[in-house]
Amino acid sequence: MKLTIVTGLTALAVLAFMVELLRRRQLQEKYAILWLSVSVLIVPLAFMPFITDNLARLLGIASGVSLVLFLGIVFLLLVTVHLSWEVSRLEEETRTLAEDLALLRTELGRPRPQDATAADAGTMASGDLADDQR
Repeated sequence: MKLTIVTGLTALAVLAFMVELLRRRQLQEKYAILWLSVSVLIVPLAFMPFITDNLARLLGIASGVSLVLFLGIVFLLLVTVHLSWEVSRLEEETRTLAEDLALLRTELGRPRPQDATAADAGTMASGDLADDQR
């Protein structure tokens, strides 16, 4: 009984946390929908564990806990694959933007900011030498 209460309260806390992140615009809607859906699904299952036990028995799985653990692992695997895909896409987009920026700077004849800083430092160093030589 204690585990049921702890699981239910944890699911409610996660649901409230996701709503707060969404309200503050710190979580994109596409991810918020995913986590809100998971939380809404877990809350009733947490307070009524007989549902998972009956579903596990129907699917031929030993217990509801085994079913929940398996589904959790599959869910996290899918989230990991999706995030890997997002990272790959963003890396490609960043590379493309960096190349476009380099081409634009080349067309305009402007040096990169770090090159300009180094050139200014070199000019100042030459000026300092000239003052020292006098």
